Amino acid sequence: MKSPLFLLLTTALAVSALPAQALEILPGLWEFESRGVVAGGMPLPDMQEVRAQMQKLPPEQRQAMEEMLARQGVEMGDKGVRACLSEEQVKSQALPFQDDRPGCNQEVTERSDQLWKFRFHCPDSQGEGETRFASDREFTTVVNIVTAGKSGVTHMESHARWVGSDCGGLKPGQGAR
Repeated sequence: MKSPLFLLLTTALAVSALPAQALEILPGLWEFESRGVVAGGMPLPDMQEVRAQMQKLPPEQRQAMEEMLARQGVEMGDKGVRACLSEEQVKSQALPFQDDRPGCNQEVTERSDQLWKFRFHCPDSQGEGETRFASDREFTTVVNIVTAGKSGVTHMESHARWVGSDCGGLKPGQGAR
C-alpha cells in the first residue's frame, strides 16, 4: 500500500494544474498548495505535515523522494510543491501536469475568463473539477477523482500562485508520470 505522503504528492502533481494549460499564465516558478485532500474517505495530511514527514525519513529515502519529484520537474516549496513552467510550455500549452499516459484525455467543458470546468478520463481513473482564476498569477482548483480499485474517491483543493520568473536550479518538467 502506498503511503499517505506518496499519495498526497502524486495527487498534487497529477491534478493541481489540469485546466491551467490553456490559460495565459505567467512562465516561471509556481507553487501549488493542496488542502482538503480526502482519499477513500480519509483525510490526507496537509503540506506542512508532509514536509515534517519528509524530514523524518531516513536520508536515503528522503533523497529518493526528492529525486522522484525532481524528475517530474517539481520540488518541495514553502507551502506546497513548486514547479517551473517555461515560456515555451505556457505558449504551447504543454504544461507538465497533463497526464499523457496512453488512454488519458482531458477536456474543458465550460470556459469563461474566471472559471473553467473540466473532466478527464484515464484507464484507471476519471474525474472532474473546476478552476477559478484570480489573475494570471493565481488560481484555485477543486478536483474529484474516482479511481478504479480500493482507493475510491479522492477530493482535492489546491491553490496555485506564481512565485517569480526565476526558477533557480529547478528545470521545467516534461510530463506527468
